[in-house]
Amino acid sequence: MGTDTRTDVVMELNRAGAVGGAVDLRSDTVTRPTAEMRAVMASAEVGDDVYGEDPTVNRLEARAAEIFAKEAALFVPTGCMGNLVAIKVWTHHGDEVICEERSHVNLYELASMSAIAGCMPRVARAEDGILSWKLIEAAIRPKIYYDSQTALVCLENTVNMWGGTVYPTSEVEEICDRAHEIGLRVHLDGARIFNAATTLGESVASMTRKVDSVMFCLSKGLGAPVGSMIVGPRVFIEKGRVYRKMFGGGMRQAGVIAAAGLVALEKAPARLHIDHENARRLAEGIAQVQGLRIDAAKVRSNIVIFDCSGLQKTAVELCQELHRRRIWAQDTALYSVRLVTHMDVDRAGIERALAALKDLAAA
Repeated sequence: MGTDTRTDVVMELNRAGAVGGAVDLRSDTVTRPTAEMRAVMASAEVGDDVYGEDPTVNRLEARAAEIFAKEAALFVPTGCMGNLVAIKVWTHHGDEVICEERSHVNLYELASMSAIAGCMPRVARAEDGILSWKLIEAAIRPKIYYDSQTALVCLENTVNMWGGTVYPTSEVEEICDRAHEIGLRVHLDGARIFNAATTLGESVASMTRKVDSVMFCLSKGLGAPVGSMIVGPRVFIEKGRVYRKMFGGGMRQAGVIAAAGLVALEKAPARLHIDHENARRLAEGIAQVQGLRIDAAKVRSNIVIFDCSGLQKTAVELCQELHRRRIWAQDTALYSVRLVTHMDVDRAGIERALAALKDLAAA
């Protein structure tokens, strides 16, 4: 896939920085803290969070639990750590975790569920990344002592590598009901759950009321500079706090970053519809570019993934050419390019990206 070339591009991007008029669509993790975030970070009341004494972290955790109607919450440095903590709490070494083939926990978390939690992913491939109970049931191990046992189902909402697709809440609830009937837990990788809620017009509490635990990111669509949360039953969070420390995630005066997380949590969900509108505009524009292929109707949140094989270029090659035009994109497969809209890219930036793609296709 041209890994060396891709590394060179990333290094160049890092040296240049996302300034000077670049339109950075690689991810919604690239956003800069807002002025309000910077102000509250500078003035945050802090204490030692490992001792449970940081008042700003405590407020953030209480507010996250309240918004999701769960008993408790835990602030973690990253979404990867949040998912790993949840998997570790709900499983034992040698268990299997059912997840979708292209899910984040399977592809992009460095096999941590195996290397650290001691579990094996048991994958199922689902259309648009949306697992059904029928697909999950087929992957469940029989209760035989010489087989590894299924312990956990991991869902993802929105589904990153399938272009930000969204689970219907009814599907999630059926999965939870059936899983609970046979003693399985359900964890939701809700990195972009607020994007899903915006699409569905539902609250995150109602969407996740039957799942056993949820991880969500403050540093993706919500725009905070650092941090994710896990929410769930109090006993789950108490055990999760132990594993967070074990995995190196115990933070001290973390209120400095939790303050920005509080702003993100309270303010950012209300503007996510703008990112979705920009993503639809991108998808509709890309669909009109000869040599590019996308089903624009499937773009429902802030992620746009298209096929560039018709241009006779790999995704890495196309991203390099876009970069020279100050448009930054991310390759996700040999001919697959991902664009992610966020608060730091306005409609003018979207039009610039489309113009660059049209120019490249016409060259």
